[in-house]
Amino acid sequence: MLFLKFLIAILPIVWLMVALSKLKMPAHKATSIALVLTVILAVGFWKLNAVYAASAVVEGILNALWPICLVIVAALFAYNLTLRTGAMESIKTMLAGVSIDKRVLILIIGWGFGNFMEGMAGFGTAVAIPASMLAGLGLNPFAAVIACLVANSTPTAFGSVGIPLVTSSAITGIASHTLGANTVLIEVILSFISPFIMVCIIGGGIKALKGAFLITLIAALSFVVPWYITATVVGAELPDIVGSICCMICTVIAAKVLNKKPQDEYCIEAQDKKEEEALTFGKALQAWCPFILIFIMLLFTSTLFPSINHLIAKYKSVAVVYAGKGGGKLTFSWINTPGVIIFVAAIIGGFVQGAKVSAMLEVLISTLKANWKTIVTICCVMAVAKLMGYSGMISDIAKLLVVVTGGAYPLIAPLIGSIGGFVTGSGTSTSVLFGGLQAQTAKNLALSPAWMVAGNVLGAGIGKMICPQSIAIGASAIGKSGSESKILGSVFKYYVLYVVIGGIICFLGTLF
Repeated sequence: MLFLKFLIAILPIVWLMVALSKLKMPAHKATSIALVLTVILAVGFWKLNAVYAASAVVEGILNALWPICLVIVAALFAYNLTLRTGAMESIKTMLAGVSIDKRVLILIIGWGFGNFMEGMAGFGTAVAIPASMLAGLGLNPFAAVIACLVANSTPTAFGSVGIPLVTSSAITGIASHTLGANTVLIEVILSFISPFIMVCIIGGGIKALKGAFLITLIAALSFVVPWYITATVVGAELPDIVGSICCMICTVIAAKVLNKKPQDEYCIEAQDKKEEEALTFGKALQAWCPFILIFIMLLFTSTLFPSINHLIAKYKSVAVVYAGKGGGKLTFSWINTPGVIIFVAAIIGGFVQGAKVSAMLEVLISTLKANWKTIVTICCVMAVAKLMGYSGMISDIAKLLVVVTGGAYPLIAPLIGSIGGFVTGSGTSTSVLFGGLQAQTAKNLALSPAWMVAGNVLGAGIGKMICPQSIAIGASAIGKSGSESKILGSVFKYYVLYVVIGGIICFLGTLF
């Protein structure tokens, strides 16, 4: 009976994989069908009350709109506004001034800046903004998205100022500091190799490392070392932020010293020298203003500054949407949420750059029109996740995996986490879905609960590589909505590689 439940419960996930990879179906259509299928299974097979099922769908949609879709639209609005004002051309000039080598640019923007956005905001910004910038600079847009999806796997655990690990702590009772130390240890190898893989993706193979190996090594170490130290010494909130700032500084310096004459095949089109010389400090500051404000405002409204955080955190609404037992509380933070803060920063930055209110409204409307399919996709995915969780489908999937594997369970702990990441697109939601299960399984097997929960969070980040909503975000960021199946087909091999390596590391960790 358990095996039958497993086979039926996994049908929506199998459908999404087949629809996106084999049938080449647009993500918004595939996820809409997955939602209908999940409703039928939840009500028909798991006997979930129809009213409960409807309320679970509503909860998923509301959760998708606020804060996930909000922050995606806000991030893309910020980027599109810099395009409208012409500030992005100045940013491109500055970045091209650092290097015209696309391998260096992927390290600075995709790796360094992307990890910074994950640490500060999360919720898709680490893919949306860097991929948009890289495509705008002239890099292959599909390669840029794939590289950013790979890069975003390990920083997810510490994203949004450590929310996934703080959530795991609340669910399991394990201190977030302990979870942070275990997570950074289980992720350190994969985090170290990520920038090397990114360079290979953007450069068309391993040959791209020739002439860029040392810079890539510096980019890897300058992130991983401070990231590791911060996680073990300070806690779960700051690793991504500290690591990414160190990485960007070190990589820029390394590029200036080691990459003075890049190979022609890896060069983007250089900006006009006259234009470059005309770029003053004031103009540069004006161009970067929205992104600087995003950093400052997210930092000062985070839990790192409790007086400000507590002042604005009280402006929220809490509701229990799910009509059945065990319904989670849905919190709508009206000010202290990344989307609102990014919007405010973008609007202020727009005024600094000389944008009029009418122009901002036009940019916002065009951003919404361009990304409605992404919004539909994310709403459907979150609704599926809520339905699978409340009906018991997710639990039945995990139970069979535990029974089948026994003592070899640590090998598949990241795989289970990746299923959660695939379905929800969120490290936080995956912590909610599987955190308790992973901790309890570890106790039953006389293993470290903190280690197994770390494996779960690692898996969540890996699962985001192939998550429909993450891929939809990437496709929208480069203006290629409808190409989700192409992106999935390219990134899937990296997902498999990371899951296998992650499982081996998780297993070996239980032996010591």
